Amino acid sequence: MLALRKWLFSGLLVIVPLFITLAVLKWIIDTLDQTLWVLPSVWQKWLYDNNVRGLGVLLTLAILLGVGAIASNFVGKRLLGWGDAVVRRIPVVRSIYSSVKQVSDTLFSENGNAFRTAVLVQWPREGVWTIAFVTGTPGSEVIGHLGGGDYLGVYVPTTPNPTGGYFVMLRRSDCIELKMSVDEALKYIVSMGVVVPGGPSSLANK
Repeated sequence: MLALRKWLFSGLLVIVPLFITLAVLKWIIDTLDQTLWVLPSVWQKWLYDNNVRGLGVLLTLAILLGVGAIASNFVGKRLLGWGDAVVRRIPVVRSIYSSVKQVSDTLFSENGNAFRTAVLVQWPREGVWTIAFVTGTPGSEVIGHLGGGDYLGVYVPTTPNPTGGYFVMLRRSDCIELKMSVDEALKYIVSMGVVVPGGPSSLANK
């Protein structure tokens, strides 16, 4: 029985990560294949009849590269600025668009600082520690209500699903910067501490 249990758990350790990885890849490919609607209907029918999968990934990549190339030149920037101004004049749409654009600019901008640093903080109470991610610094109005000082905006993710969590503001001296990368910290969180990367250095003197 002990041997059977060992074989069972060994099999699970091999099959479960592989199955989840394939399931996630299938979901991504199926989602990106939805971009094929931009192709002529004759092409779509041929791809469907011949069960061609994954072409949406290449098409999405081509669209992103094309839009990025256009947005990077002078004419593209002027057109994007004009379109941005038009969207911001639409009453309901401008609120949603502005919020989403601010978040995307912060997360995907090459100069952005969001989720660039993993830190160790005491949460949800003193004496209990968890890993969080620095998202920036609070604005002047918030700092005024906090009585001044050097604060950091910190995102505390939940385990094992890091897409949910809490945004809190902590003194810089209460955050310990970790040497581990953001990817390593995410693995540590998702694995509930099973995958252990390496150690801390103080943020207080920065």
